[in-house]
Amino acid sequence: MMLDYKMLIHPNNDLNAIDNFVVRFELIDDYLHLQYELTGGIGALKIPTAQAPYAVDCLWQHTCFEAFIAVNGEERYYEFNFSPSSAWAAYAFSDYRHRSAGIFKNAPIIKCIQTQKSLLVDVLIAAVDLPMKLEDQSFQLNLTAVLETNDGELSYWALQHPDGAPDFHQRNNFILSFNPNNPQEL
Repeated sequence: MMLDYKMLIHPNNDLNAIDNFVVRFELIDDYLHLQYELTGGIGALKIPTAQAPYAVDCLWQHTCFEAFIAVNGEERYYEFNFSPSSAWAAYAFSDYRHRSAGIFKNAPIIKCIQTQKSLLVDVLIAAVDLPMKLEDQSFQLNLTAVLETNDGELSYWALQHPDGAPDFHQRNNFILSFNPNNPQEL
């Protein structure tokens, strides 16, 4: 069962066009399933048009939805970026913002449904592309987004924000957890 978690705009940003922004996640079969849903004046946002999936860097410079995933108790983590266009990126980090080699076997499956009043970005990440862990360890998540207006302004969204500038990499903001071996642990 997917639960709604409210996304918050960073206090230094202002985007009155968005009335509500929620994110959901669940494990289904061999995938982590994420949904990012915005309602409001979607026409104020610059939404890239759909195309064939491809990997590309710097998606966070435009409208982009993100998932930061770590194993509880470990410093290493992964960052996944998803564009409504189906472009994607995946990065591995050994510690706070220290990139390391990462092997991602599968492109995330990204579907986007857009109307005048809503935008739904639905993502499946293959479980084999999540960080390796021991049986009893939980995953920690930080689910975030960058929204670009038609004027080129960026706003930063997360479940919670640190003091100061937006920083999605801070581990104390990985506030959601789940354990694939214990579905009750959400």
